[in-house]
Amino acid sequence: MINKFTENLENVMDNIYLEGAFFTAGDKAKANTMTISWGSIGYMWKKPMFMALIRTNRYTNEFLDLGETYTISVPKRGSKKEALTICGTKSGRDIDKEKEANIKFIDSKSVKTPVVEGCDRYFECKIVYKQEIDLENMDEDIVRAVYSKDAKHVLYFGEIVEEY
Repeated sequence: MINKFTENLENVMDNIYLEGAFFTAGDKAKANTMTISWGSIGYMWKKPMFMALIRTNRYTNEFLDLGETYTISVPKRGSKKEALTICGTKSGRDIDKEKEANIKFIDSKSVKTPVVEGCDRYFECKIVYKQEIDLENMDEDIVRAVYSKDAKHVLYFGEIVEEY
């Protein structure tokens, strides 16, 4: 088990919540990244986990359906605001995010999915479980606020196999 996945976790989660992080799927030959500001880090099934929600209509889901891994690249606060904005508002179907957002994919340490260069913290994850959200089992206020006009999420449980 990775012993330090909780190290400095409060700052990591603040960065994700306040500015976002890069969620990347695919491999070095073809990958897509998007901005996430929701997620959770915890310990389940005797493994460290990063749980992320990705909408079913996102281009990134096509990569997740084909692959077994994803990475989370968490920038230092304020360092990649423009890139996070571009990756959170533009689809990789329509633009080359590396070029448009001025980011670079680099090899990760343990999984096929690359990470975004120049970030402060990285989580490499192996998908161990995924489940589409069932809106009938969700609080009605959340359904109205989050899902009234947009696609549902798939919840991905990724075992953190590398963290640095």
